[in-house]
Amino acid sequence: MPPKQKPLLSLSLDADNLWSYMKTHGDPGWENYPTYLPTLAQHALPLLEKHGLKITFFLVGRDAQDERNKEALHALAQAGHEIGNHSYEHEPWLHEYSREQCREEIASAEEAIFETTGQRTRGFRGPGFSLSQGILETLQERGYRYDASTFPTILGPIARLYYLHKSKNLPREERKKRGRLFGRFRDGMRPLKPYRWELSGAGNSPLVEIPVTTMPLFRVPIHLSYILYLATKSRPLARLYFKNSLRLCKLLRVEPSILLHPLDLLGGDLVQGLDFFPGMNKDTAWKTELFEEFLRFLKKKFMIVCMRDHAETILERSQAERARALPLLRPEGLQ
Repeated sequence: MPPKQKPLLSLSLDADNLWSYMKTHGDPGWENYPTYLPTLAQHALPLLEKHGLKITFFLVGRDAQDERNKEALHALAQAGHEIGNHSYEHEPWLHEYSREQCREEIASAEEAIFETTGQRTRGFRGPGFSLSQGILETLQERGYRYDASTFPTILGPIARLYYLHKSKNLPREERKKRGRLFGRFRDGMRPLKPYRWELSGAGNSPLVEIPVTTMPLFRVPIHLSYILYLATKSRPLARLYFKNSLRLCKLLRVEPSILLHPLDLLGGDLVQGLDFFPGMNKDTAWKTELFEEFLRFLKKKFMIVCMRDHAETILERSQAERARALPLLRPEGLQ
């Protein structure tokens, strides 16, 4: 009897740059677009190669056009990683854009990323998990295969309050823009398993939604930034939390999509000025050790793929097995 195939798990990294964190936080100097992306690529690529992994990097269009980043971002694509679209300006209030602004934002990022990496993006994640009907319809019009912007957690508004508390220098108008950062309570009730968006435009290819996985039943985050924060308090607690979350996923047949950020890999010794981000009191060696520990656990239990392969497998299964056909959801409640 052939060995049972492991369930899929997709791994992605939102390449949020130093300036984008500073901008969202309201810190001066972001207008100069300081970058740590070359440092990220230099550190992340050998780690992923060591573990034999190909993941998805969601890139920001403005960063792709910056000469300081081009060599590093090209190297990500050359190493065989999927490149996704993370918008052009990385504004977490993207959901407030008009339909035409959405088209311009997504198309501009797509072209900038293609010119630098040679990859045509077919996956999208909104900055700050921002999403709207205009964004989804633009993605479908442009032939995207999947969106990965939903974050079904009940802790989104609490995370937003924490973030705003740490951003005391923000003017009132800027705080208002961030009023939907990390989603609303009702967004926490969205499905954990992938589904298709029911959109207008007959004949267009299906647009699959692959949510950022949160702990089944409890709807609390399990991506690495949260695990790192727990590990600064207690590594055994972080280990138990993460492993039990993944066991729940297997039990309830949720094939996880796990999210990474640059600061999950880069510590306070390499990046200064972002003390508000969890875990920045730890150095890069500490984070790397923890990251590799969790990678080894994931590799034992799951087949790790990039998000494009996850989406294509989901669609192939849906077409082959009517019993597993993807549910259709309308973008109700989105702007």
